[in-house]
Amino acid sequence: MIRFERECRTPFSEVYTLYEDDQPQPQGRFDVHFYGRIVHATLCVSERYTPDEIQDLIADLDDELLDAIGIERDDFIVHVHQGREVGVFSNSSFAEDDEGEPGSEN
Repeated sequence: MIRFERECRTPFSEVYTLYEDDQPQPQGRFDVHFYGRIVHATLCVSERYTPDEIQDLIADLDDELLDAIGIERDDFIVHVHQGREVGVFSNSSFAEDDEGEPGSEN
């Protein structure tokens, strides 16, 4: 079973990480953007998903996330990318400074 953990929300978008109960690592990411009555989304999934499983996942995302929000929409457009995660990159420093405070400038 797949579960969705929201990473962030803005007035016009949301980001979710996708997990499966039997997999310790994230299995995908779903970025959704609301523009008027059109919903644009990007779905990135691991290589192990079949085309049919991707279709089922899109239906689950539509049912469990978008319908739960209760927005009126004319279209739901999903761009799907499939592959492996290379990493997460950021400009923020996660190293601790001399005083042991995370995220402080050195």
